Amino acid sequence: MSKVPLHVVPGFVAAARLGNLSRAAASLHVTVSALSHQMRGLEDHLRRKLFERRPRGLALTTAGERLFEVVAPHYDALATALRPDREGPAHALTLSVLPSVASSWLVPRLPQFVAANPEIELNLQSTADLVSFDREAVDAALRFGPGTWPGLHADLLFGDWVQPVASPALLARFPAIDPSEFVRLPLLGDPSDRWRDWFEEFGGTPPRRYVASFTDTETLQRAAVEGLGVALGRLMMARPLLEAGRLVALSTQRLPAKFSHYLVYPPRSVGHPAVVAFRAWLLEAAAAYVRDDVVHAVPEPRRSRRRRSR
Repeated sequence: MSKVPLHVVPGFVAAARLGNLSRAAASLHVTVSALSHQMRGLEDHLRRKLFERRPRGLALTTAGERLFEVVAPHYDALATALRPDREGPAHALTLSVLPSVASSWLVPRLPQFVAANPEIELNLQSTADLVSFDREAVDAALRFGPGTWPGLHADLLFGDWVQPVASPALLARFPAIDPSEFVRLPLLGDPSDRWRDWFEEFGGTPPRRYVASFTDTETLQRAAVEGLGVALGRLMMARPLLEAGRLVALSTQRLPAKFSHYLVYPPRSVGHPAVVAFRAWLLEAAAAYVRDDVVHAVPEPRRSRRRRSR
């Protein structure tokens, strides 16, 4: 029998944990093709199927689950033992943040943290890429997701909402249309197709076509600011633009976003002094943000409607 292909263990563990070949490949800095080839080779070597390929990702088979339960703890132990010191000095904090969260929410509040913690050296990495805490010198991350990241701590910060928004310039081009009748205005398609959920929840007829569609929320919202059409804006990102008058809310009705915002960090960061200080400040800043939203932007009660089957 040929030697056990130990070089494919990192790829197997990453694919099993992330449930997505593309994300696993990105976390290991290899191509999807290379990782897929490794997984096929591992299955051929073991003579059993480890993954089920599904439209939305990967799922472990029973054999794959058994292998993961045995291999993952040993792999994690080796990774920890062989990893250079990732924690850095107690006064340093390396934080990974989504660009949209950094620009719309975190950066405007950071002066408060810096003023209260002048001894902490903050290194902010603005990226949409998932962090591999085992491979990267990152202490914590702010992420928008379901709240379940295996092997990591995740503190809920706040949920999010989507709400129809448009620029004053767009409304000025259609003076005969009341803003409450925004469905008569050009609509912008959003990445997660929330308009479908909006019409099912609050009524109305979807347009035959959207004036434009986008693959990311940040570009969608920028298009709304430029007057291209009405967007279902994520309020975490849209709220500063609403307060500045660059966008106008066309309805007080909202839909909850499918995910929430979290502070995510590995076990090694639990006692890190800079992480402890940042976490305490961040949780209070998030709580203040929620309280302010409740006071100034209470949504109308959602209609009790039976959802149509999809």
